[in-house]
Amino acid sequence: MNLEVITLGGGCFWCIEAVLKDLKGVEKVVSGYAGGQKDNPTYREICEGKTGHAEVVQVYYNTSTLTTKDLLRIFFTLHNPTTKNQQGADVGTQYRSIVLTGTEEQAVATREVMDEITKAGVWGAPLVTEVVSLENFYPAEAYHQDFYAQNTLHPYCQVVIEPKVAKLRTMYRDKLKNS
Repeated sequence: MNLEVITLGGGCFWCIEAVLKDLKGVEKVVSGYAGGQKDNPTYREICEGKTGHAEVVQVYYNTSTLTTKDLLRIFFTLHNPTTKNQQGADVGTQYRSIVLTGTEEQAVATREVMDEITKAGVWGAPLVTEVVSLENFYPAEAYHQDFYAQNTLHPYCQVVIEPKVAKLRTMYRDKLKNS
């Protein structure tokens, strides 16, 4: 198995985790915090926007099944990478669009996919996604892990996450584990 890890932030980590974990080739998704200055931040500190960290997910994926570029294409179409520090009603630096790479190859692939998305006019606005090397990742508290699957009746899950999951199922049916 050719396992790689990439760290992605596109708003609330509950949303990104919910859509990416159902992809063929994704072995594990861990919600957490990265891209900031504070060691071992808490969710409360992240929400205050004072740590510099973004809500992110670490995605462990098999590149023999799901290429880095395909994973990134899905990521860039399932969140809005054109709004700085915001996804819908979630506002603050912790909700920024960010790709934290583990290798130079991932950084190159990210920039190439961003160019593709821009040239295709997918969003009709410039992408503001940060592309940086991962320095530290801090897993979020246990109750954030697999949040959508465990809380499908939660209003945030129904109003914000469910439409993203539905979009994934429509646009990328062939990439889903159960297809």
